[in-house]
Amino acid sequence: MLVVVDVQCGFVTGHSEHVVPEVVRLVDVWSSAGRPVVFARFHNVPGSPYERISGWTRLRTAEEQALVEELEPYVGSAALVVDKTVSSALTEDLLRVVEERGWTDLVVCGIDTDSCVYDTAVAAYHGGLTPWIVTDACASTGGREMHEAALLLARRNIGVGQLLTINQVEGLLADHASAAEGACA
Repeated sequence: MLVVVDVQCGFVTGHSEHVVPEVVRLVDVWSSAGRPVVFARFHNVPGSPYERISGWTRLRTAEEQALVEELEPYVGSAALVVDKTVSSALTEDLLRVVEERGWTDLVVCGIDTDSCVYDTAVAAYHGGLTPWIVTDACASTGGREMHEAALLLARRNIGVGQLLTINQVEGLLADHASAAEGACA
């Protein structure tokens, strides 16, 4: 399953806007292969730790919380949308769906690499799932340095082999399709 983390209007900044077309490309390739897509949306509720401890009060309005317009064509009956108030997209609702459908791998992309993307991948790892981070389909509102720092930690904490590029994902999906076609011949 592909989990698109927090590609929302309120997270698109000068440091992260470049990743939107890459995320759209990945979602298109993934969904065209008939693979499940989950969109996670963050809501910063009043009294949250983000507000109480960090003083951060963004992502409160419907405009900030909305998925970017470029992803709207992919939201529908084939995709699942998960709302969350914490950094990880692995909410109870999503974990229930993962278990019901027998999914074992979680491919993650989105914004912020150093927060919600990383936390989702680590939560998957600790929850017994196999996490993958698509590095060129992630960005940080904190800039390139924060993005790279998160990838450095991910290499250490979930494994160097768990970081992929969109081109690698495309190749894996094509290989899987070819193998499936060969099995049906």
